[in-house]
Amino acid sequence: MLLTISSVAQPAERRITRSEYIETYKDDAIREMHRSGVPASITLAQGILESGDGNSPLAMYANNHFGIKCHSGWKGKTMHIDDDAKNECFRKYKSVYESFEDHSDFLTSRSRYAFLFELKVTDYKGWAKGLKKAGYATNPKYADLLIDLIEKHQLYEYDRYAKVPSKTPKKGKTSATLASSASKKYTVKMHNNIKHIVVKKGDTFYSIAKAFEMNEWQLYRYNDLNKSDVLEEGQILYLQPKRNKAQEDFHIVKSGDTMRNISQQYGVKLNKLYKKNNMIMGTQPIEGQKISLRKKVKN
Repeated sequence: MLLTISSVAQPAERRITRSEYIETYKDDAIREMHRSGVPASITLAQGILESGDGNSPLAMYANNHFGIKCHSGWKGKTMHIDDDAKNECFRKYKSVYESFEDHSDFLTSRSRYAFLFELKVTDYKGWAKGLKKAGYATNPKYADLLIDLIEKHQLYEYDRYAKVPSKTPKKGKTSATLASSASKKYTVKMHNNIKHIVVKKGDTFYSIAKAFEMNEWQLYRYNDLNKSDVLEEGQILYLQPKRNKAQEDFHIVKSGDTMRNISQQYGVKLNKLYKKNNMIMGTQPIEGQKISLRKKVKN
């Protein structure tokens, strides 16, 4: 079953725009239309919705633009992130085009979508409404969202292409290439669905911000730091905002723990951590104290 991964803010690298996404992947969508019969406009609109214009963690690091989970038959590489449950398994592809192929194969191999292929390839409205009717997505407005995207960006024009595009990859500086460039120096890791790196000797806020095309203020804000703070080798530095809650339920305070250290360890916003535990901002926990990471402690 295909599940949509909700788009979240991804400010760590420069986000590719919607127009860039369409320009970059329209040929893949047209190629898949000629191979499978799925309208190019539908493939593009679904990819836009489900990958956040190609900026979601799954799209960036697994080339998975449609949220396809592993399932028992998958033999390829995988990526684990939280979705409906913790640490769920999603397919990881060698290229974005493999993701487009798998998306088409999913639709062509499921009997509940068979009626869609009786529609004209130019009937994007029928396809959008049919996908919703067949249970592709739970959002009651899913068909309308697809249709609005297709009409706003005139994606229906690609459904009329009689010629199959060549397989020569387009050259462009997308967020994925930016991430690849930065990863030559830094290993980007995921925790609590947040991208982060481990600070190396000689790193500065400026050098890291430059590598990931960020502003220094983003690094300060995402990590509850000030301009006067100095980076230390081995510390976690988040490249995106931390979350409102952790994957874990609680933390038992050890000697030397501070609220900020706990916030960094679990990827929880510092102010949210204080609120969950009914603590005054700036105060510190005591050794042995149980710090709630997900739910607000009752008085």
